[in-house]
This record gives sequence, structure tokens and C-alpha cells, in this order.
Amino acid sequence: MPAVIEPPRPADIVEYHRQLAPADREICELLATAIERGLPEARSKVWHAHPVWFLEGNPIVGYDRLKDAVRLMFWSGQSFDAEGLAASGSFKAAEARYTDVVDVDVDAVTAWLSAAREIQWDYEHIRTNRGLVKRTDF
Repeated sequence: MPAVIEPPRPADIVEYHRQLAPADREICELLATAIERGLPEARSKVWHAHPVWFLEGNPIVGYDRLKDAVRLMFWSGQSFDAEGLAASGSFKAAEARYTDVVDVDVDAVTAWLSAAREIQWDYEHIRTNRGLVKRTDF
């Protein structure tokens, strides 16, 4: 079986990881790898100071280091039919928080990524739409 060649991670995300404490870096590396495998068509960059993956310009998933944990956030996560995510903010986002790499359930993250591809609210045009509208039929 031929080896899977993964595209290089953007330099700004590599730099974001480099600046983290080793335990946080390990969590973020695991999350980035899971996201890159689960959403290979997504484009990624550091956006508003943390790594975010986009599908056709719409933010889908990202993570950031908080004071007490690494937060994995799905912009449309409140609409997923999945357990393990908590509501975040006043729109449709949901999150999971991790304090140790062993807390990351890669199977759950993979399932959330699959849902994120299918269930999207339109954050890309939130201003022009004057609020959130559905981007996909769900």
C-alpha cells in the first residue's frame, strides 16, 4: 500500500504550536492531525490569533489555548447530533476542552468533523446576512 502524503501544515500554525508549552503542543498537534485527516479539503490558517480550518471560506473548526485548557471549537457544533460538545457563545458554536492529550477522544473528534462538513451555518457572510443563516441543508 502506498504511503499517504499529507500536505505541509501552514507555517503560521507551526509557529502557533512552537510557542505552546509541551503538554499543550501535544494536544494541539493531535487535534491538527485529526482535523487535517478528517477535513483534507479544508484550508487552514491562524485567524483571530488561533488555528482555524475553513471550507469554501466558512470557518468550521479551530482550537486555542485558554488559561486552563485547550479548547476545540466547532462553529456550527450546537446543531450536531453528537455528545461531548458544550454550547459556546451566543451563536451556534460548541466546544470541547482538554487538559491532557489522553483526554482527546480522536473517534469523537472524527465524528464531529464529519458532522461539521454536513452541518454548517454561514459565518462567512454573517454581516451581510445580518445574522446567521443555514449554509447547508440539515
